[in-house]
Amino acid sequence: MVEGLYDRGWVCLDHFLDPVESAGLLGECLEKWFAGDFHQAGVGRGASKVIREDIRRDQVLWLDGHGSGSAVAGYWQKLDQLREAINRRLFLGLKDFEGHFALYPSGGFYKAHLDRHQGTTDRVLTAILYLNPEWKPADGGRLKLWTTPGDKEGPYEWIEPRMGTLVVFLSGDHWHEVEVAQAQRHSLTGWFRSDQAWP
Repeated sequence: MVEGLYDRGWVCLDHFLDPVESAGLLGECLEKWFAGDFHQAGVGRGASKVIREDIRRDQVLWLDGHGSGSAVAGYWQKLDQLREAINRRLFLGLKDFEGHFALYPSGGFYKAHLDRHQGTTDRVLTAILYLNPEWKPADGGRLKLWTTPGDKEGPYEWIEPRMGTLVVFLSGDHWHEVEVAQAQRHSLTGWFRSDQAWP
């Protein structure tokens, strides 16, 4: 993973989590969903945050890796190991991780965007873990990731949101979007953060 980030700024790993770990996260996600803990996702940050269903239609639940269920806590530990490995190789000075469960209902989507808010530099790497057992092409909801930094007109990859797959990319460099989901789609999406900007 670290070498992939070094070479091209993004990487996709199948089976980052084993089936038991992935199922545990999905179970905690659905438990919170049925409890009504999710809310409509917005765009922007702070006082400028607004609901824009023409841009994105998903529901989110922000997580605390230490105060959440055991599956989330275990995943946070794996992410911390990954953070340390990335810092040793790439010297990014990653400090912590923030993340949320994201649930796209049938018909949900997210138009092309970057993950770094305008005027900020804290989000360095995006990490998306997919939690969709028995996903099939007719379910839609693939990630479209443009592979040239800063370019959303050039080459891109389609990434299927299969259970246990992890995608990591530079948050401020790679445009991406979620195509319309035809079935309920689940992920745990988050960002490795730093006090310093990517050079």
